Amino acid sequence: MRAVRCNQHGLPDSLALETLPDLHPEAGEVVIDVKAASVNFPDVLIIQNKYQFKPPLPFTPGAEFAGIVREVGAGVTRFRPGMRVAAYTAQGAFAE
Repeated sequence: MRAVRCNQHGLPDSLALETLPDLHPEAGEVVIDVKAASVNFPDVLIIQNKYQFKPPLPFTPGAEFAGIVREVGAGVTRFRPGMRVAAYTAQGAFAE
């Protein structure tokens, strides 16, 4: 999967597009194919290490997204592959 990565703190032009291994869900988890992600002011602050949430480097920024459930882990009953979803996460929305 392709992902926008923050490998060093800085402005948006310091972000890198990288290819990472595809995700597979653990028990109780859901993997979503991201179709759209929002960019908000906190995202710009987080990549500069100027926000109260400071994830360790490297990380994939982005907190809000919409997409389609690709795969569900053991024990997941509320979601199923093919469902359209929107979500808020602390990070990781800027990836496929």
